[in-house]
Amino acid sequence: MIDHTGINVRDLDYAKNFYRAALAPLGYRILKDFPNAAGFGAPRPDGGGDPGGDFWISQGTPYEPRSHIAFSAQTRHDVEAFHQAALAAGGTDNGGPGIRAHYHANYYAAFILDLDGYNIEAVCHREI
Repeated sequence: MIDHTGINVRDLDYAKNFYRAALAPLGYRILKDFPNAAGFGAPRPDGGGDPGGDFWISQGTPYEPRSHIAFSAQTRHDVEAFHQAALAAGGTDNGGPGIRAHYHANYYAAFILDLDGYNIEAVCHREI
């Protein structure tokens, strides 16, 4: 199991605002906010998890090559809401909401490029 992961971003304030908006439909919010980093997380049903969050952004030179990060969505509606919120927050469409049957029959996802070019995804695996 992965406990947490993170990326470096060029403009931390912009990235905090972008991820705050884009990840809100998935239940994420800033859990720790430091001068040079911020940790995002969503409540877990078991009440566990890192109190600092499982996704971190830090001020710095973006990684090469850019990472791809997929966030779990509970419903297809959440995937759609993520996509809309991320676009409204300044992201670039990299694949609108829809089935990606080449992964599996119920793989419903949307993809956004953030300001730094990271490929951010929300995915729901449920059959709905």
